[in-house]
Amino acid sequence: MTPSTHPPTALVQPHVLVVDDDPTIRDVLKDQVVDLLVLDLGLRGEDGMAIARRMRDESEIPMVMLTGRAEEADRIMGLELGADDYITKPFSPRELLARIRTVLRRRRAEVRQGKPDGIRAYRFDGWELNLNLRRLTSPDGRAVPLTNGEFSLLVVLLGAPNRILSRDQLLDLSRLHNDEVYNRSIDVQILRLRRKIERDAAEPRYIKTERGAGYVFGVPVETVY
Repeated sequence: MTPSTHPPTALVQPHVLVVDDDPTIRDVLKDQVVDLLVLDLGLRGEDGMAIARRMRDESEIPMVMLTGRAEEADRIMGLELGADDYITKPFSPRELLARIRTVLRRRRAEVRQGKPDGIRAYRFDGWELNLNLRRLTSPDGRAVPLTNGEFSLLVVLLGAPNRILSRDQLLDLSRLHNDEVYNRSIDVQILRLRRKIERDAAEPRYIKTERGAGYVFGVPVETVY
């Protein structure tokens, strides 16, 4: 994963993380390059369901579960924990790849409004906003929680550094036409973002107000593809 300040000239292949105890399964999966977690529920020493629950609490990364158990209760539990799909061993690599592609197509359609195509993360002044994990990390390595509204607004601002965006543009580009935006103004959401990322929210360095015009993100931003 390399930083860039320019759009990619070619499509970047996504990546896969395989969490499985069986080396044969890992060998089968290691060449499937997709932005997705393949998780074996039968891990030795740790409960795969607990890992799935923790992952879903922390991120929105697509997840396909592998298991040697065919019981309906296990499948239902896995799906309720947030799995995008569930496959029972033994399986063919072609079937798994087809399921992965289906999950990715579905997830891309769901998140396209809040994640620019091909962009994995934005970085600025030691901060990183990981778009796959929807995680903001401070320069000292702390994870800074964001609401859905704060995340979407920050994505829009980071995608247009040094460009003045009006309040109407921020509403439209973030596409958060719901109660969270209508019941609390853009100004309030910007203030909350400032409290989380600015050293002094009263004198912001990153999200600056352009009086009568809107807001501008005022420091250089790296784009990670």
